[in-house]
Amino acid sequence: MTTEKPAHFQDLEQCVEALLGQVGKKVVIGGGFGRPIHIFNELFRRASEDPGIDLTIITGLSMNKPRASSDLEKRFMDPFVERVFGNLPDLDYIPPYIKQQLPKNIEVVEIFLAAGAYLNNPTAQQNYVYSNFTHWFRDMIDLGLNVFGQQISTRVIDGELAYSMSGDAYALDVLPRMQSLREQGNKVAVVGQVNRELPFMYNDAVVSPQAYDLILEHPRYDHTLLGPPTQPIDTADYLIGLNASALIPDGGTLQIGIGSLGDAIAYGLIQRQEHNERYRDALSRLGTLDNHGELIERVGDTAPFEVGLYGSTEMFADGFRHLYDHGVLKREVYGDAALQKLVNDGKIGRQVTPAALDHLVEAGAINARLGERDVSYLRTFGIFDSGVTLADGVLRSADGVEMNADLSDAASAALIHQHCLGRKLAGGVVLHGGFFLGPQAMYQALRTMPEDEARKICMTDIGYVNQLYTCEELARLQRQKARFMNTTIMVSLLGAACSDGLEDGRKVSGVGGQYNFVAMGQALDDARSVLMCRSTRTKNDKVSSNIVWNYGHTTIPAHLRDIVVTEYGIADLRGKREKDVITGLLNITDSRFQEELLSRAKSAGKVPGDYRIPDRFRNNTPERLADIGRNLKAQGMLPQFPFGTDFTREELALAGVLKSLKTKMSSKAAMFKSLASAVEVSMAGTDEARPYLARMGLDNPQTLKDRAIQKLIIAELRDAGHITL
Repeated sequence: MTTEKPAHFQDLEQCVEALLGQVGKKVVIGGGFGRPIHIFNELFRRASEDPGIDLTIITGLSMNKPRASSDLEKRFMDPFVERVFGNLPDLDYIPPYIKQQLPKNIEVVEIFLAAGAYLNNPTAQQNYVYSNFTHWFRDMIDLGLNVFGQQISTRVIDGELAYSMSGDAYALDVLPRMQSLREQGNKVAVVGQVNRELPFMYNDAVVSPQAYDLILEHPRYDHTLLGPPTQPIDTADYLIGLNASALIPDGGTLQIGIGSLGDAIAYGLIQRQEHNERYRDALSRLGTLDNHGELIERVGDTAPFEVGLYGSTEMFADGFRHLYDHGVLKREVYGDAALQKLVNDGKIGRQVTPAALDHLVEAGAINARLGERDVSYLRTFGIFDSGVTLADGVLRSADGVEMNADLSDAASAALIHQHCLGRKLAGGVVLHGGFFLGPQAMYQALRTMPEDEARKICMTDIGYVNQLYTCEELARLQRQKARFMNTTIMVSLLGAACSDGLEDGRKVSGVGGQYNFVAMGQALDDARSVLMCRSTRTKNDKVSSNIVWNYGHTTIPAHLRDIVVTEYGIADLRGKREKDVITGLLNITDSRFQEELLSRAKSAGKVPGDYRIPDRFRNNTPERLADIGRNLKAQGMLPQFPFGTDFTREELALAGVLKSLKTKMSSKAAMFKSLASAVEVSMAGTDEARPYLARMGLDNPQTLKDRAIQKLIIAELRDAGHITL
């Protein structure tokens, strides 16, 4: 190690020893999705062995690699996990955390729970902090944070060593807070763990080495990133995505999240861009154009993108990568309010012209008599060639021509126009994001992305992307026609939304930035908040409506209601009368529940007693949607994995087989039927099934149990149509 900041270590134990020496034995460590896993694990190990260490871990979304719960699942999962998750270490605190067996001197505090995983875990529920993601670091400090840790990437830029916060750049907000604590005399530390698998992201994500007190760096600590495999998109989610995609205007701003609904929106936008006739036909089949054409014309569009979209999003999800690759994410924004306004007004375009200088002088962005700041500004944004210099009031162009640095002088201005102008605006960003999380293919694409393209992505402070405070002038100019797309679990008939918890107080996940984006949808003049909600849910074969009369937990209050989208259509709720909110939501409710909900509304006096749901909205049935889905699939639309998958062809089939078997084994009648079917399976001609059996290690079974399982799988493969024997 060295004695000056930061201290560099190649050994984990030495790094953690130095960390404890710096802050003492009371450690409150915070970290986000890019936690330095080895450091967390070493602290956990030491605290487990030494009760004198008081360890609090403040984090969110505690996740490890997926684990099998049976021998059959293990046969399927282990090879997949090894291939996709590589050498990703597990977080050692998670198993005892799940089992509520943490030592008394160790606590875990979370702001965002893995969805549904901790509903029946009192320890997790009691230590949960219900906080907007925007306020997370403030709340960490209030909880006694004295160590912040993250994985970082490193690169030499212009001969200087630089570090990138990469997908953890949302944590930029914590650095000044930690410095403030240090200046107040508190013992604190910021620690980085270099991981060469982490993409190096530029712009705001780049920080100097002095941002860290301790840095752990050695190839043995490099590891595969946490990357949840892409999930399949079912028909209902596709139709929600198609409906939502028609609400996004060209030249607008987009926020979407991870998961099948975010991918479905991205797919819809790509179809709109590249297969527009087919896209519009799909919307017509759904009834979206007939039922919601006026709203789409007013707030959205169905035409291909000319200007394109800009992304301003809490999560840089994989869908944005595909939108960029397909020419949808291409509207560039700039980090200067005066320039951005001129771009918005059409006075300055991508191609640099002499008029750009006049407009910038008129806007007060630069002085007519150019000073060093002005020249630097013009070089930064590509308006001047990068080789232009200024000395003693004289400009020198890259080709060696000297001229007076005075735009108010016609002769000097002519020379400046001729010799100093760049070709295209520079420094444009197509996406601002707080963090990224996605499949391994996304990380590989970011690692290999050319630098000029990587610089179009700005990972930045969560406070910048999630709100308007401290950056309002520029944010308003950049976030033109914003559409903030979020997923919710339930919507009440008066427009309140439940996205993260149950009415008994248990939290399913967390609010994240949803509230902030919904509020921003109201605060920006031409923005809209769009909540996507699956119309129904099924549990234990019982179907329930996700459009409800009322619910005992609210994430988004009814007074912030805006647009709600289900697979059955779109409801515009903003500024509407109560009766119109209710009837609008009933129009996009599954028809099996419409009359009961309407009756509740009438009983409460919120809808006229003689109101009747229009006939065109009375056929909101899964059967109709299934027919539409089959027709669209026959046209080549709605693939199961539109952006690829980590699963092989055999694994996709086997996943369905195992799911079917698990369901059948839970029912005695179905179980005996499956066993009877398996007994009838002839082993003559199993060549067709061999690739599937080999994948499960069952192509040459040695035990009676394995032979029985082999037959069960062959029977399921046959019944599902994967094989014909």
